[in-house]
Amino acid sequence: MAMDTGERHANELWVCHLGVVPYGEALDLQHRVRARRQAGELPDTLLLLEHPPTYTRGRRTGPGELALGEAFYRERGIEVFDVDRGGRVTYHGPGQLVGYPIMGVEDVHRFVRTMEIALVDALAAELLVAHARPQDGPDYTGVWVQDDGEGQRKVASIGVHVQRGVSTHGFAVNVHNDLEPFTWVVACGLPDVTMTSLEREQPDADADCAARMRCFRRRVADSFVRAHGRRQRLVTPERLGIDVPSVTARGALAR
Repeated sequence: MAMDTGERHANELWVCHLGVVPYGEALDLQHRVRARRQAGELPDTLLLLEHPPTYTRGRRTGPGELALGEAFYRERGIEVFDVDRGGRVTYHGPGQLVGYPIMGVEDVHRFVRTMEIALVDALAAELLVAHARPQDGPDYTGVWVQDDGEGQRKVASIGVHVQRGVSTHGFAVNVHNDLEPFTWVVACGLPDVTMTSLEREQPDADADCAARMRCFRRRVADSFVRAHGRRQRLVTPERLGIDVPSVTARGALAR
């Protein structure tokens, strides 16, 4: 019997760079890739992209976490989505690296911890010391900058959903995005959380933001693949059997 695509490439993790994609369109892409992964037509895959300004509410979101009302956010061009991932309210915007691993998952806890390890490793390559906080409970899932006496600051958020053994959603790392929209909500369900970014923690007046994102995106892909003990294979959206989103930067695949 011939092996399916997933079996043939079981030692690989396919990585696809998508540029900037509207959130709703990216959600649809995840669902289509997940269906193909569940059918054995694709191996485990990591989508890397950015979003226009968007708030998402996870399954554990409580009332009042979008404290200023949806009209306030929409007037500022920020879309709002209710999603099936774990976690609470978070913000996505340009300059934030988002990763959606569409992967077979047997142990969700271990999957999330491995994601944290990969992001800590990628940030260390940027000379930013960070850590996870699994001992503090589910509201502290993600990656935090070391306490320097001023309190811990969150640099990456994580929330996943697993259906029929395959994950969607994933992680978001603040690279050079606007952090103010986080202050307009109860981010991550933590009223006193301080969000930070790679740029804020490691400022470089001469840095080109696009170049920094390209470099960090490669670091994250490398760290993620290494954390899972796989070999990386870069693929195009067409190789995944999905249409290139209308606003995707075609040049992103070469960056």
